[in-house]
Amino acid sequence: MRIDLRSDTVTLPTEAMRLAMAGAEVGDDVLDGDPTVRRLEATVAGLLGKERALFFPSGTMANQAAVWLLSRPGTEILLDAGAHIIHYEGAGAAALAGVQVRPVAPRDGMMDADDLRGAIRAASPHVPVASLVCVENTHNGAGGRVTSLDALRSICSVADEFGLPVHLDGARLWNASVASGTPLRDFATCAETVMVSFSKGLGAPVGAALAGPAELMSEGWRVRKRFGGGMRQSGILAAGALFGIEHHFTRLREDHQRAQEFASLIDGAGGARVVPPDTNIVMLDLPARLNAFSLVEQAAKAGILLTPWSAARIRAVTHLGVGPGEVAEAAHTIVRMLET
Repeated sequence: MRIDLRSDTVTLPTEAMRLAMAGAEVGDDVLDGDPTVRRLEATVAGLLGKERALFFPSGTMANQAAVWLLSRPGTEILLDAGAHIIHYEGAGAAALAGVQVRPVAPRDGMMDADDLRGAIRAASPHVPVASLVCVENTHNGAGGRVTSLDALRSICSVADEFGLPVHLDGARLWNASVASGTPLRDFATCAETVMVSFSKGLGAPVGAALAGPAELMSEGWRVRKRFGGGMRQSGILAAGALFGIEHHFTRLREDHQRAQEFASLIDGAGGARVVPPDTNIVMLDLPARLNAFSLVEQAAKAGILLTPWSAARIRAVTHLGVGPGEVAEAAHTIVRMLET
């Protein structure tokens, strides 16, 4: 038996989701608009309180489209030093939008308003001009931590003070909303554009959306086309995303509970320590005598799949495809390895 805790992207569509996809009404979304895609885009725009949303093949493409739309070539964009856009999008900001990323080193694991203010350069003809601020919520690299609404508003207030638009990488904004009780649209109000992903906690096989002002999203349609993201009968995919929103959104609290259970079972074993999870991501910090890469390889042989985050840290992610019994079994297996 294999228990896959590498990521919430490994979820498989449920039988009910597959049926919804198979029966989706479709059309050519590039030519006339696909009716199911239009319904998904209207649903997402409504949830986020934005004028318009666009369906994208991936969150990375949607993020890069936002950077293209909101920044200017030859400028810099400011992000948390651990941001997905910096580390996991193939240097797309530089290659596609022609901007330099400026990592903001957080003092407490995630960028806050004071961190951002301290990173904004004084005006000078010798330094890059900032054009955009990006925020990630939840923050993957920080262990799925939630940036609270107050903290997000403070960040956006600093950005506004310096005339900088804000893009919210909300790949797991669904998790942030469920964990904090904050409506999606309240988080989204703080940013010009917002990206949400359907292929993580919601369990859809493919897709993300970018939402923002209607005029900006009209230009976003062109950018998506330029990036190769124009899809034809994409209603089949959009139906999976709609099913995830309608049926898997509120159940994310189960993933959060299982992450807390997993963390409580392994914390302290063999001297290892967990970062208390806000949502569905558990970071496990190992004692000096253990190596994350070796431990992950050992766990895989026992049927437990994890991600080595660094030589000293392991990531585990709970999701739709892992039940409570499997979480406990995985935790007990890892504890035995830690204590050997």
